[in-house]
Amino acid sequence: MKDFKLVAPCLLGVEGLVAQELRGMGAQGVEAQNGRVFFDGSPEMLVRANLCSRFSERIQILIGTFPARSFEELFEGVKALPWERWIGKDDSFPVKGGCIASQLHSIPNCQKIIKKAVVERLKSKYGIEWFAESNTLYQIQFIIMKDEVSIMLDTSGWGLHKRGYRKNAAEAPIKETLAAVLAALARTRTDANFYDPCCGSGTILIEAAMYAMHMAPGLQRKFSAQYWPQMPQQLWQQERDRARDLVVRDAPFMGWGSDIDAAAVELAMDNARKAGVVSHIRTAQADLADFAPHTEHGCVVCNPPYGERLLDLNEAEELYRTMGRVFPARHGWNYTIITPDEIFEECFGRQADKRRKLYNGMIKCQVYMFYKNPEDVCPAKPTHRPKKYK
Repeated sequence: MKDFKLVAPCLLGVEGLVAQELRGMGAQGVEAQNGRVFFDGSPEMLVRANLCSRFSERIQILIGTFPARSFEELFEGVKALPWERWIGKDDSFPVKGGCIASQLHSIPNCQKIIKKAVVERLKSKYGIEWFAESNTLYQIQFIIMKDEVSIMLDTSGWGLHKRGYRKNAAEAPIKETLAAVLAALARTRTDANFYDPCCGSGTILIEAAMYAMHMAPGLQRKFSAQYWPQMPQQLWQQERDRARDLVVRDAPFMGWGSDIDAAAVELAMDNARKAGVVSHIRTAQADLADFAPHTEHGCVVCNPPYGERLLDLNEAEELYRTMGRVFPARHGWNYTIITPDEIFEECFGRQADKRRKLYNGMIKCQVYMFYKNPEDVCPAKPTHRPKKYK
């Protein structure tokens, strides 16, 4: 099969990390845009990106792009695309997508037009009038942004944040992809002493452990494209074997998590067990106010409950003051905290050394990073480097 163009949709603010990650996998032609990253694809790269991308939300094949300011232009643009290359006469091809700042703004109408255009194209190619859509799924996705249409085929199925280990979650859980982003921003090392004193169901701890161990996040799940005849089964096995060979199972990484909720702590260990990192995780029921790490150096990353999630504003402010007290600036320690509250630094008691905008679901947040202290002239350079494919 010839190479094609791939798209990795991602959370806003994460595009740079996704681009760097894909280059590390061997991807060529990587180009980051708002909320997505384009790259050149082979069947091997499609499989590899699905299995190994920590930060992407999905992996899609870009079928085509064209301008459209009317339904007629949309219809003709879609009909001109080579759908028969992918979709067989018995295959299923539902349509979904979105419109942003475009003259075509009715999503249901756009779905109908795109569906009709694909059907007309396949009618002319297969010489049939009716499509039962009873076989393999090819999910068509579209985005119309500023009158520019992008038409994709989704290869992932469930979003890539669904790793397969978190069957249950505590209240207001963080998305796995965002947890992995936080671990990367905190420069989590293979030998890190890692702490999350608001661990909930353990997502940040688990993603940090997987990151430190170079464990591909998609090893425990399946993908839509696994069932496509264009994607040989031996290719999936080959890439899974390659990903398993990169895992550093004896990594000295240790993650310590605590939470005031005993049920959440138990759930965190259960999820760590399912993720295959339980030997690198320890948890305990404890109040954040009693946080007292027992190692000389450490990395703290947490997603504390806040006003828009679980606490009212007064409770959140008091929690931030507590964090400022139990997370002192000292040599060998860094802290990474995500919250939407602009008053965080004021309550915490000092300004972050670095801030970064990210979204937690639909909530606009800031990631506050603290790594300097009076004894340091500058932050330590990162020593973690993801392994590259040869």
